[in-house]
Amino acid sequence: MLQGHFRTALAIAGATVCFSLAVAMPVQADEHVVKVTPLGSHDGEFCSRDRALVFEDPNGTRILYDAGRTVAGPDDPRLGKIDVILVSHMHGDHVGDQRISETNQGSCGSPDTGVSTLPQSNTVDIAVKKNAKIVTGSEMPAFFAAKLKESGGDPANSLLVRFGGERKVGGVAITTVPAVHSNGVSPSFLTGPLAEYLKAAGVGASVGAPTGYVLTFSNGLVVYLSGDTGITAEQKLVVNEHYGAQLVVMNIGDTFTTGPKEAAYVINDLIRPAAVIASHANESATEKGAVRKDTRTEQFVSLSSVPVHVPLSGKTMSFNGSASCTEGC
Repeated sequence: MLQGHFRTALAIAGATVCFSLAVAMPVQADEHVVKVTPLGSHDGEFCSRDRALVFEDPNGTRILYDAGRTVAGPDDPRLGKIDVILVSHMHGDHVGDQRISETNQGSCGSPDTGVSTLPQSNTVDIAVKKNAKIVTGSEMPAFFAAKLKESGGDPANSLLVRFGGERKVGGVAITTVPAVHSNGVSPSFLTGPLAEYLKAAGVGASVGAPTGYVLTFSNGLVVYLSGDTGITAEQKLVVNEHYGAQLVVMNIGDTFTTGPKEAAYVINDLIRPAAVIASHANESATEKGAVRKDTRTEQFVSLSSVPVHVPLSGKTMSFNGSASCTEGC
C-alpha cells in the first residue's frame, strides 16, 4: 500500500517537474527563424513580375532583395523597416524602372506597373526614404552612391562587397557570387549627353558583372539568392562546397535566365540544398494560391528533389537554421 502511495507521489512530482520545465523553458523555434515575405503584385499569388522578397533576421534586421516593379514605392505599407537593399543587377525588372501604385492592379499575368521611377529607380527611392544601405558588387556601388546623392540621400549608404569578400550588416553576413547574365544600365536611368549618346548607339553603360548573393543569418541559416543567372560552376564549387547554402531562391523563368529544367539541375545536382523558393517565373504561376497546371512553376516543382516553396505575395514563410519551414509554407 505504501509502495503504491509512493509511486503515485513520484508520478505527481514528476508531472509537476515536467510542467514546470515546460513553463520555464518554452519552445524557442519562433524566436530563431528567418522570416521571408514575398512582395508581389497580387495578394496571395505568384505573378509574372514578382521578384521582391523581404528577409527578416531573428535579431530584427530586414533585407529587401530586388525591389523591382512590384513594391509600391517607399510608402508601400508591406515594407515596414528596411535596413538593407540588395540588387542583383541593373535590369529594370530588378532595380525598378517603374512600379505598381498599389497591389491587385491589372492581372497576375500583366500587372499594372505604370508609375515611372526614372531616372532614380524604385530601389533608390526606397533606400532614401528608409535610410537603408544598398549592398552590391561589381561597379554598382558607385552608380548607387551617385543616385543616392542626387536624391538627397547619403551616398555612404551604398556599400561594396565583391566576390570572395564579406560584409556584415545588422549581424547578417553578405557576400556576392558570380551570375551569368548581362548588367548594362539602360540610358533611361541616366541624364545629360551621355544618356543621349548611349540611347542613339543602342547600348547601355557597364557597371561590371551581375551577381548573386549568399546570406548567413544569425540563426546559422545560409541562403543563396541566384539573381538572374544561367548554370555556373560556382553553384557547386562556391555556393555548395564553400558556403553550404541550405535555402536557395532560384530563378526559373527560361529564355532570360535558367528555365525550370536547368534550375532543377542546379538544385538537384549542384547545390543540393534542403529547400528552395521559386523565383522569377515570368508567368501567372498561381490561381487562388494554388500552382496552375502546365506552368514553368509546376514543372520546376515536379522536377526538384527538395521541397519547393512558392512565394505567394504577402504570405510570410519562416525557416529555422536548417532551412526547414516552420510556418507559412
